[in-house]
Amino acid sequence: MRYIFSLENAEDYDTYHTISEQFKEKLSAYQSVLQTKYKLVDLPKAIVWTTPELATSVFSSVPIPAFTSKNIIYMTPDLSAWKALFIEQLEGQDHPEIKAFYEQITINQVLAIAGHELTHHSDLFLDEFEDDREDGIWFEEGMCDYLSRKHLLEEREFERISDIEYKLIGLFKDKYGDHTLEVFGSSSYGGSLTSIMYDYWRSGFTVKYLVEKKFQNDEMKVFEEYHKWDREGRKVTLLKYFGVEELFE
Repeated sequence: MRYIFSLENAEDYDTYHTISEQFKEKLSAYQSVLQTKYKLVDLPKAIVWTTPELATSVFSSVPIPAFTSKNIIYMTPDLSAWKALFIEQLEGQDHPEIKAFYEQITINQVLAIAGHELTHHSDLFLDEFEDDREDGIWFEEGMCDYLSRKHLLEEREFERISDIEYKLIGLFKDKYGDHTLEVFGSSSYGGSLTSIMYDYWRSGFTVKYLVEKKFQNDEMKVFEEYHKWDREGRKVTLLKYFGVEELFE
């Protein structure tokens, strides 16, 4: 997997190259975990480190500067940009605890976002990532969050960010919670930043609940049931199959 820089000035290169070097060792170790335990066979061709502006206006129109396209991960490693984006999720609401949390996030949490994108390439997921998928998308997104955070964050960091996102779900439930998680991706990317992130928060919470509460901290058992659902013909939604369709009622 190659590391490529798509930037417009030398100052950005100096900054981004330094961060990339900090990420390399930990991403390589996580890559080995994915290859050993989670069936990562074909690596993405490259990670393109770029600015938030280029990521969201040139390489994509989605307002989140981390994504995979045509087997290449595009992402900004700019910590200040991620802090600003996460605070923007509040849509101006006065919530000092959440705002303070995002003001103090570390580069480790940006690393976990890169890990999320890498996890998408695991062959344990049933559908090709860029296909027109119609069901169970929440599972892949939530599991990518779960595995990357489990292996790249300290336990206290993982629990804290999970707690913050659960509070965000409650904060925006009335505004963005009128659809089932099964339609994740069908229209999300045409919405606002917060409406998009709302389904990521719910996906992450649902997978964490499945792994830790229903399957006693054994994510491979969750994957086994996910594959069983597919083998049996996907007769019901994956949410119903796992018995979590009313988790947010």
